[in-house]
Amino acid sequence: MSMAASTVGERLLLDRADFPALLTAMRTAGYRVVGPTIRDGAIVYGDIRTETDLPIGWTERQDAGKYRLERRTDAALFGYVVGPHSWKKYLFPSHERLWTAMREGTTFTVVAEPPDPAPFAFLGMRACELAALKITDQVFMGGTPDPSYTARRQRILRVAVQCGQSGGTCFCVSMGSGPGVTSDYDLSLTEILSEGRHEFLIVVGTEAGAALLERVPSRPATAEDAATAESIVARTASSMGRSMDPTGLRDLLLSNPDHPRWEQVARRCLSCTNCTMACPTCFCHTTEEVPTLDAEQTERWRRWDSCFNLEFTKLHATSVRASPSSRYRQWLTHKLGSWNDQFGTSGCVGCGRCITWCPVAIDITEEVAALRVPGPTAAPRGVSR
Repeated sequence: MSMAASTVGERLLLDRADFPALLTAMRTAGYRVVGPTIRDGAIVYGDIRTETDLPIGWTERQDAGKYRLERRTDAALFGYVVGPHSWKKYLFPSHERLWTAMREGTTFTVVAEPPDPAPFAFLGMRACELAALKITDQVFMGGTPDPSYTARRQRILRVAVQCGQSGGTCFCVSMGSGPGVTSDYDLSLTEILSEGRHEFLIVVGTEAGAALLERVPSRPATAEDAATAESIVARTASSMGRSMDPTGLRDLLLSNPDHPRWEQVARRCLSCTNCTMACPTCFCHTTEEVPTLDAEQTERWRRWDSCFNLEFTKLHATSVRASPSSRYRQWLTHKLGSWNDQFGTSGCVGCGRCITWCPVAIDITEEVAALRVPGPTAAPRGVSR
């Protein structure tokens, strides 16, 4: 094992026993390491201080409206897919103070909220999540950049992990966003776990990633190691839980505002906002100003909102979309259709979170398939008309 300088594009092997050195290197470099950890019966993103914070030996089973943790038969560190959290909660917090205004005589001073002091190291980013990050970058940094998002985004380290298994609600292959990590990372890890072997194949993506590895014991990977890593990703792709035909989606959705399927899905939809809260790309938000009682100071806060909320886009005391069917239609049509007009890409990466965390098991892939059928459609699985 050596700790020599590495180069962009280089493939290295890291022994499982030396994985703590990677965490130490990130912390030594000044990063706040966040990644997968277990809390409240799910694998969520939180602070990682030692390897024991990771979900070692755990996986999850997912289906529409269903999620549960299960023990694995091995000690994999990243033997899961994705949980309810996405990385946007660190770059675009759910509740954030934007500025404070203070009275000074007959005028006032506005002080912008400073960004979080520590840069983040995102440990365990999947291919679909890297794709989601590119989408939110376009939303918040295209045109007029959002200052708080931009300040955080410019200081993150992306440590990706190749998916060693697919989830029951994943359809990233359909969306062209996974499961293989191919670009937009600083380091990419593939966990190789077999009889008597537990190692990580590391691919260096940037100079920042290469600099980090100078503090981590590693050795050059062989062509056989690279082939093993590629076979893991190929196996994951072939076992994808769901699929969605992306052909002509924008035109399909925009040309079917009166399709009877909208009313059918509305009979089930609770407008609970779970899908938008779990989605890694949904960005709807509102702002509110909170003054002090003496009117000497006021704060502007931004918080997540959802197009499923009745109050969202309310104008002159009137809801723009009063019915659940109109709100669901807006969400799906924007996500898969008009998002392309705004940002030049789909707003969906096929992570499946909206399917898993819907309490009534509404399946976006099933809804799109139903919209392709003209006229009256069959009732969803397990639901009578």
